[in-house]
Amino acid sequence: MTNSLSNSLWQRQLRDGLVAMDVSLSEAQQQQLLAFLNLLNKWNRAYNLTAVRDEREMVSRQLLDSLSILPRVHTEHLLDVGAGGGLPGIPLAIALPERRFTLLDSNGKKTRFLNQCVLELGLGNVEVIHGRAEACTPEQPFSQISSRAFTALENLVSWCGDLLANGGEFLAMKGQFPDDEVAALPAGWQVKSSHSLEVPGADGDRHLLVVTRADHSQ
Repeated sequence: MTNSLSNSLWQRQLRDGLVAMDVSLSEAQQQQLLAFLNLLNKWNRAYNLTAVRDEREMVSRQLLDSLSILPRVHTEHLLDVGAGGGLPGIPLAIALPERRFTLLDSNGKKTRFLNQCVLELGLGNVEVIHGRAEACTPEQPFSQISSRAFTALENLVSWCGDLLANGGEFLAMKGQFPDDEVAALPAGWQVKSSHSLEVPGADGDRHLLVVTRADHSQ
């Protein structure tokens, strides 16, 4: 597919998808999202940032999927762990320019890509950290931490629990509801709520699990 064809298709898919999801973004924000998708598509050939190769599926499975958790993002400063190719962190940062986002990944190639995105897209509200979650020492813990296709819930709370504020939430994006992962959650953690995510154009189940410490269920 030529660039002009894919850009035209992406523009239409994004516009229609946002309408279906009842998400209102400016023309400039939509152009930023498409510019990010172009970067992701270009760098993916060398850096293997995402398994999605079909350009007809990229808007749905990358942009709209990331934006599907928008109504659940309440914090002023979100940490996205295992940020990889910037999903969901960069689409969320474009949609919420008044909020701050920290993107953490231990893969140097992926953080180089993320830094390039911040530079080219002018994302002043995004910080990129190259390192492991266990070694991360933020000035203060985060009230919300997102993850998408990063690791099992048991590992998420084990590796990143110290980064979560008391009363804070993990926003864990999953495909099918992960009954086995929920059952394996260690003592002291619970699934506070789960939400079926509607992603226009995407096949298969999508879920968001909100995981909290068991003594902060309210």
